[in-house]
Amino acid sequence: YMISTKLTIVIPCKNEGNTIYACLLAISNQVDSNNLSIIIADSSDNQESLDILAKCKSDFKNLDIQVVNGGFPAQARLNGSYLVKTDYLLFLDADIMLTDINTLIQSIIHCCSNPHIDLLTIPFYTDPKWNWAFRAFKFCQMIGPPFAIGGFQLWKTSAYWKTGGYNPAEIFAEDYSISSKVDRANFKMLKSSLAYTSPRRFENKGIFYMFKLMILSYINRNKPDFFKKHHDYWT
Repeated sequence: YMISTKLTIVIPCKNEGNTIYACLLAISNQVDSNNLSIIIADSSDNQESLDILAKCKSDFKNLDIQVVNGGFPAQARLNGSYLVKTDYLLFLDADIMLTDINTLIQSIIHCCSNPHIDLLTIPFYTDPKWNWAFRAFKFCQMIGPPFAIGGFQLWKTSAYWKTGGYNPAEIFAEDYSISSKVDRANFKMLKSSLAYTSPRRFENKGIFYMFKLMILSYINRNKPDFFKKHHDYWT
């Protein structure tokens, strides 16, 4: 598989600093990543972060990096998705580190070998103190409606557009909103934890807050206006 002919990655970004550099370094180290198209939908207003983005384009010459306007995650992902021409589209967050060098090729092979997969995701791991929380999230993903955390949503591009794409009016749990539109028979979650992410959301918001919002998102999954309020997530 030539990943660059199958896949485009869209990354929303705002003032991520060295985190986006580490994310792109991990992508650059992926098997068969040469010429892979990376669209960074950026809304940074911090000069250091802007300088780091410029350094990324200079340092990772094996990647085809393009920077476009960003915004809140839904808007940023939508802006990036307009430019995707490949059969598959991966929404990846800037704080997701692909620690296994085969993550992308394994994911693409799974999708290409099963034409019924519209959306694929992977479980994450984090610092030891918080891994139990990610295991709990994984369990909920396995038994409930399809839910791919926005940090890693690998879409069949045609299936993504059948949902209407990301709705820029949604400023909260937009990843839950869009992934819940996929039929469970067309949803796949790989078993292996192939990526690391920081536990900063749990540390900043608290575990009770995060699980409460997940439950509320499920209860209100058919109420579009619920996802158009920030619910103090961005404060």
